[in-house]
Amino acid sequence: MNECLKTGGKPSICFVAPQNFAALMDDPKFGNIGGAEIQQSIIGGELAKRGYRVSFVILDHGQDNKMEIDGMRIIKAYDQNAGIRVLRFLHPRLTNLWRAMRRANSDIYYQRTSGSLTGIVSAFCRWHQRKFIFAVASDRNCMTDHPYRQLRHERVLYRYGLRRADLIIAQTVTQQRLLRENFGIDSTVIPNCAPDHERCPGETNAVASARERRLLWIGEFTPIKRLELFLDIAEQLHDLQFDVVGDGNSESEYVQHLRSRAKSMPNVHLHGAVSHAGVHQFYQRSKALISTSRAEGFPNVFLEAWGYGLPIVSTCDPDNVIAQHDLGMVAEDIPGLIAGIRVLFDSQQNWQKASQSALQYRDNHSIESVIPRLENAFLSLAERTEL
Repeated sequence: MNECLKTGGKPSICFVAPQNFAALMDDPKFGNIGGAEIQQSIIGGELAKRGYRVSFVILDHGQDNKMEIDGMRIIKAYDQNAGIRVLRFLHPRLTNLWRAMRRANSDIYYQRTSGSLTGIVSAFCRWHQRKFIFAVASDRNCMTDHPYRQLRHERVLYRYGLRRADLIIAQTVTQQRLLRENFGIDSTVIPNCAPDHERCPGETNAVASARERRLLWIGEFTPIKRLELFLDIAEQLHDLQFDVVGDGNSESEYVQHLRSRAKSMPNVHLHGAVSHAGVHQFYQRSKALISTSRAEGFPNVFLEAWGYGLPIVSTCDPDNVIAQHDLGMVAEDIPGLIAGIRVLFDSQQNWQKASQSALQYRDNHSIESVIPRLENAFLSLAERTEL
């Protein structure tokens, strides 16, 4: 335990987030800027503002060894391309990751999303008598048959880490239930934090009538996100424009097919990977956000869209908040999604009602609401002494 904590100070927090550099720098050239990465960047930045010593363990992108971002220390772990294939899991990845966590010398280590990293961070914390927090990033993290945990060592390490975490944070009550049913593990529900953005008072009302007849889709081109459904809708609604923000693995046949198909459609506009700051222009000019995912956690794009008073038409509804709070429309298939779009587009009254509900609901995820709950959890955990 650090001296600061022994004397009653705030605990130091280390986010073990190898893929987080793109979000911290807000530059997609360093990788995907996903919801998990954005959430950790927001939480880390807010804790640093409140006087916590915050560090991030990330991949080596050639950045300076003494780099800081918004008061957060950036510690390099390893170059993802270094080492001999198969053997590099142990060295340089595991060895350098372990060294980076030691350099952080934190009271609490926070790791988000499932995989072998969960077990590694947990083992480090047990060895060095530090506290470990695992944060759920998706409903899939709560399943025993996660498609991205195909290798045996990934499944073993994930279960090991999950069962030995000092605190597990779920995004929703649904995730809390799934963790209990599938792993027999308890968790604490703390909602995702909505990022702040500049918006003039009354902007939503002023822009509502001027918003274009555009639908927005944001995400990574993966089978779980199902961009193909968005393109199916575009083929049937020729009177609307469809914006796609995001990209995928260029070597994937699936991604290549999606790109080719989208480019052949006159009412579909591919914008590629965009910085987090750059995404907001698309929210401002769109009429609704469309989500076609097979499964989600609590999408960051939902929170951002609601911040602009943007209704959502979605195939997934975390904890049924869209349906319960009139934040848009929920459907299971293409006909249902199209019907939901028409309900919003054919009636300004319907759109305005959903827009106002979105703005009001988003307050549940404000920084002022969420960060104190995280602080309380961190402080309680740091003060806890195991018998």
